[in-house]
Amino acid sequence: MGDRSHPIGRSARAGAGGAARALRGVRSAALRTGGLTRRVTHAHGAGRSGLGSLVEAAAVNSAGDALVAVALAGSLFFGLDVHQARGQVALYLLVTMAPFALVAPLIGPALDRTRHVRRYAIASSFVIRGLLCWAMAGAVLHSDEVTFLPAAFGVLVLSKAFGVLRAAVTPRVLPDQITLVTANARASFTGLIAATVTAPIAAGITAFAGADWTLRIATLVFLLGVVFTMRLPGHVDTPESELAAESASGRPGGEAPGGRPAADEDKPQWRVFPRLGPAVVEAMLANSVLRAFSGFLILYLAFLLRQERFDPVSHNLALGMLAAFAGAGGLAGTALGAYMKARAPRLIVSATLGAVTVVTAVSAAFFGLWAALAVALAAGLGQVLGKLSMDAVVQREIGEEMRSSTFAVSETLHQLAWVIGGMLGLGMSIIADGRVAMAVVAAALALAFALLVSRRADGRRRREHHQGHPPLDGAHPPEVRT
Repeated sequence: MGDRSHPIGRSARAGAGGAARALRGVRSAALRTGGLTRRVTHAHGAGRSGLGSLVEAAAVNSAGDALVAVALAGSLFFGLDVHQARGQVALYLLVTMAPFALVAPLIGPALDRTRHVRRYAIASSFVIRGLLCWAMAGAVLHSDEVTFLPAAFGVLVLSKAFGVLRAAVTPRVLPDQITLVTANARASFTGLIAATVTAPIAAGITAFAGADWTLRIATLVFLLGVVFTMRLPGHVDTPESELAAESASGRPGGEAPGGRPAADEDKPQWRVFPRLGPAVVEAMLANSVLRAFSGFLILYLAFLLRQERFDPVSHNLALGMLAAFAGAGGLAGTALGAYMKARAPRLIVSATLGAVTVVTAVSAAFFGLWAALAVALAAGLGQVLGKLSMDAVVQREIGEEMRSSTFAVSETLHQLAWVIGGMLGLGMSIIADGRVAMAVVAAALALAFALLVSRRADGRRRREHHQGHPPLDGAHPPEVRT
């Protein structure tokens, strides 16, 4: 008996030792990855300015959103699949617009009025989402739709509110060595990596333990975001009096960042559509075109690749390749923005729209599987890079007193554009083949690009006219920010 137990005990000790070594290896790899991530997020002065902590909070936010999205995908809220009937997909598109019904008219102005407690507003978005996820976990376990649906809606709204706050806070923590485009890209890239790592883990947890445990883990992740939020520097919470004094003393003529008099900055602002300059309007319109193009392509090509066969590739493989190329385009756009040194975000938006137009036109002429994949890659890159550049334009041109409202309006406008593009893609998949659809889209993009160039040329002529012919009453011409 002792002879048999001896090798068994030795095997058990060897197995335990192997498991311990594996755990130490995983722990060491996690520590190295965490250290590398921290060095990247805190590089170029981002650690001292507070941008590093904001980027880390954005990564935690993306990880929590990924956990919630995977849990919802297997639950009773977002059980819709893009491969289902067109009517169900259209309903899904309308559901995605629901959170934005609150973001633009309510959330944005409310955040503008509480910009002196931004850290606490961000922390509150994490805490409330954590509590809602805990409530959703219990609701999933007991099939309680009355609790689940409002909680899920609240999580979606607060996720959009975090995005608005993160974009509004970024200029306050921007170091001198980094441009706004780079800072936005760094936050987006880190969030994308966090979501990419978290999503398969969440899928595994959901498969083996259930969606309720995935939501409980999401609660812990969101609460972790509070830690990184409270590491933000104190100047993020700028008091109203200090902000007005800074505007009056630091800018000629007492102007606020958005071109408004500093005296007006203390007045309560509660408007759904803030006053926007020509540069911001131009960037928003260009990005709306890019978002509509992205929504169109995703749904049009998804249905097209199911209806038509591109031998020797199967339908499922073609759809997988489409998703991979679109994701790779988004990743490339984020990485390009992170390492871009240019300080001309308006030029980046225009160049992105022009490049996407060219790629779409070429894809219409040589349509096939690879042309569809190429245009999906261009759409993913264009949407992300254009969004990063537009955020930089808003952060640079709009004063803090209206920045959150402006971002809320832009997010709502772009989501609406994406939904409209998706609806058009659903309709076009019924009546047009790939060559015709790409030709129509290329023509629409070319028209949008021409209007953008024409609008910019008109603005340049107006500035030259004002500079050469001052008003007769001696007043200064209105400032046009570029």
